[in-house]
Amino acid sequence: MQILKINNDNPQKRLISIVVEKLKEGGIIAYPTDTIYGIGCDIFHKGATERLYQIKGKDQNKPLSFLCSDLTDITTYASVSNQNFKIMRRLVPGPYTFILEASRIVPKIMVTKRKTVGIRVPDNNICHEIIKTLGHPIITTSVRNSEDELFNDADEIAERLKSVIDIVVDGGRINPHHSTVIDLTGEVPEIIREGKGDFSSLMEA
Repeated sequence: MQILKINNDNPQKRLISIVVEKLKEGGIIAYPTDTIYGIGCDIFHKGATERLYQIKGKDQNKPLSFLCSDLTDITTYASVSNQNFKIMRRLVPGPYTFILEASRIVPKIMVTKRKTVGIRVPDNNICHEIIKTLGHPIITTSVRNSEDELFNDADEIAERLKSVIDIVVDGGRINPHHSTVIDLTGEVPEIIREGKGDFSSLMEA
C-alpha cells in the first residue's frame, strides 16, 4: 500500500498519474472529498467494483454512488432535464449527491432497481484531477473507524485499511460529514438525507 500526499490547492500531476494508473489496473484507493474520506475505484472496472463491495460489506443490490468531474460530465451518465440542470448548476460543485435516472453507459451493478444512480461533483481539486485524468467517474463510499466514526485523516485510514486498499491519498485532515442527498427523479426535488451543504435555494425559481 502507498500513501501519497497530494496538495489540494495544486495537485501534483505526477502523483495524480500514479493514482490513475492504479485505478486502471483495478486498484482500490482512499481519497479526500469535500465531505469525507472515501474509498473507491474505476466505475468501469468490474473486478475492482466487486472487491469494493466486499471491503464495504455491502449488498450488491444496494448500488454505490460515483463522482463526476463536472456538471456536463453528469449528463453522460444520467438523464438530466432542463429544470434539474438549473437546480444542479446552483449546487455543483458541492456536498450534494443527486439521484437521477441512469443512462445506458452506467454499469448495471451501479444502477438501482428503479434504474437510478447517485452522482456527486465534489468541491475538491484532488478528486477533480483524478477523474479528469482517468477520463470517467470513480465510485465513492464512506468508511468508518473502530469507533464507528467517519475517518478524518489519511494516516488513520492507512492503518485501518492497509490490508485491503492499494493507495491512500493524503489530502490533509478534514471534518467529515455526509453529503445531502437530493432525489431529482420526481416532479419536484426531494431531500432524502440532510447532510453538509445549504439547500435552501433548491426551490427558488
